Amino acid sequence: MQSTTEKEQQPTEYEGHLEISQKRQLQASAMPSNRVSRLYHYGSLAVGLGLGALGEATKRWSGFSDSSDQSSVMLSRANIDRIVDKLSKMRGAALKLGQMLSIQDSKNMTPEIAEVLQRVQNAANYMPVRQLEKHMRRQLGADWRDKFTEFQDEPFAAASIGQVHEARIAMAEHGFTKVAVKVQYPGVAGSIESDLSNLQSLLVMSKLLPRGMYLENTIKVARKELEWECDYVREADAITRFSEFLASDKDFVVPRLVPELTGKMVLTTEFMDGVDMKKVETLSQEVRDHVGTSVLKLCLRELFEFEFMQTDPNWANFMYNTETGKIVLLDFGASRGFGKEFLDKYLNTLKSSMEGDREGVRHWSTELGFLTGYEADVMTNAHVDSVLEIGKPFRSPGLYDFGNQDVSDNVREAIPVMLRHRLTPPPDETYSLHRKLSGAYLLCIKLGSRVPCQDLFKSITSKYTFSDGSKVTY
Repeated sequence: MQSTTEKEQQPTEYEGHLEISQKRQLQASAMPSNRVSRLYHYGSLAVGLGLGALGEATKRWSGFSDSSDQSSVMLSRANIDRIVDKLSKMRGAALKLGQMLSIQDSKNMTPEIAEVLQRVQNAANYMPVRQLEKHMRRQLGADWRDKFTEFQDEPFAAASIGQVHEARIAMAEHGFTKVAVKVQYPGVAGSIESDLSNLQSLLVMSKLLPRGMYLENTIKVARKELEWECDYVREADAITRFSEFLASDKDFVVPRLVPELTGKMVLTTEFMDGVDMKKVETLSQEVRDHVGTSVLKLCLRELFEFEFMQTDPNWANFMYNTETGKIVLLDFGASRGFGKEFLDKYLNTLKSSMEGDREGVRHWSTELGFLTGYEADVMTNAHVDSVLEIGKPFRSPGLYDFGNQDVSDNVREAIPVMLRHRLTPPPDETYSLHRKLSGAYLLCIKLGSRVPCQDLFKSITSKYTFSDGSKVTY
C-alpha cells in the first residue's frame, strides 16, 4: 500500500474520470471548505505575490538576478510556484477557469501565464481520509460504509470538482458490483462567486491576458458552467438522458447509474472497462478511423438531433473497449442544451462554411453575435477565414484524412488578429460548444483518423427541422 500523503497514479483501465489523461502525481491536501478559509487562501496568495514581486524587483535592481530579464516581476519563478501550489489546493473555480483560458492559443499569452495554466491543469490533489470520512457521513449518512462491500479510500483520479474512488456494492438488482464513486470537494459549490471574483482580481492585477479574451465574459460563463457541474443530481439526469439517446447505438455505451448512492455531491455509476485514447493511438488504422468517425458523428448528433451535448472536451472522457469495439462515455457534468434559435443560426453558419460561402459565413456570424458588423476588414476577414477552415473537412466528398491536415495551423494563425480587433465577446453558448468541437477535431488529428465528414454532416443535418418547419437542402 502506497502512502496516503502522496502516490503516483498507477495505470488503470478506468482513467476516464481524470481531468487529463497523462500520468501525474496524486497528493493528499485538505480542501478549504468554507468561504472564510477560501478567502484567507486567496488573500494570502495576493500578499505572497506582492512580496514576491517586490523581492524579484529588488534582486534585479541590485544585480542579483539577470538584468536582461524583461519578464514580469509579478510572474517570477517563485510567484509561479506560489500560484500553482495555491490554486491546486483550492481546485474548483481555479481549475475551471484554467481550463477555459487554456483553450486559447498559448502563443498569445506570455510563457509564464501559459506555464501556470498548464501546471494548474495538471495538478491533482485529493482529500485526506479524515476529511473524506466527514464529508461522506454528511452525504450518505453515518452508516455510509455499510452501503458498500468495499471502498478504496484513496481515489484513483482527482479533478477540478471532485475525486473518484473505486468501490463495490452488493446490489444484485443492478447487474454489476464494481462501481466508480465521484465525490465532490466540500466548499466548491458554495464558493463559486467569491472564488471567481478573487481569480478575476488576480488576473487583472497581472495585466498579462490579451483584451480580446474578454475575461469578464469568460468568468460569467465559467460561473454558470461550474454551477451545473457541481450539481450531481443534474449530472445523473444527463446520464439518464444519454442512456436513452444511445440505448440502441452500436458505437457507444454509457455507464449505468446507482440512484440510491447518488445525491447532490456524490455520484455512483457502473465501473467501466476500456483503454484511454493514448492507447488507441497504437491500434490499427481501422480502429482509429472508427473512433474518430464515431466521436465526430456523436458531436453532430448531439447538436442537431439530441439538441443536448456533453461539452467537456477532455479526451479522458472517452475510453475504447477492445473486446466490444464500443466507445465508453464518461463524465456528464458539463452537459447542456441549446436553444432552437441558436442552433438554426449555427447550422446555417456551418453549412455556409462547408460550401465555401464567404458572404454566408459573414452574414450568419453576425446573426449569431460573433461579429457586430462594425469590425475592420482585417477582423472580418480573419474570422471568416477561420470559420471556412473549420468547414474544410466537410467540403470534400470521401474520407478526410485528419492525419494530413492544416486546419489547426491555419486557424491558429488567425487568432492573434481576432484577439486584437474583436469588438464583442463570442456568444455564450460557443464557449463550451467550441471546446467540445475543438477536442473532437484534435482527437481525430491525434489518432490520424480518416473520416467521411461530408457524408456525416449531410446525413445528420438533413434530418434537422428549423424553427419555421423547413429543412436543410443540399
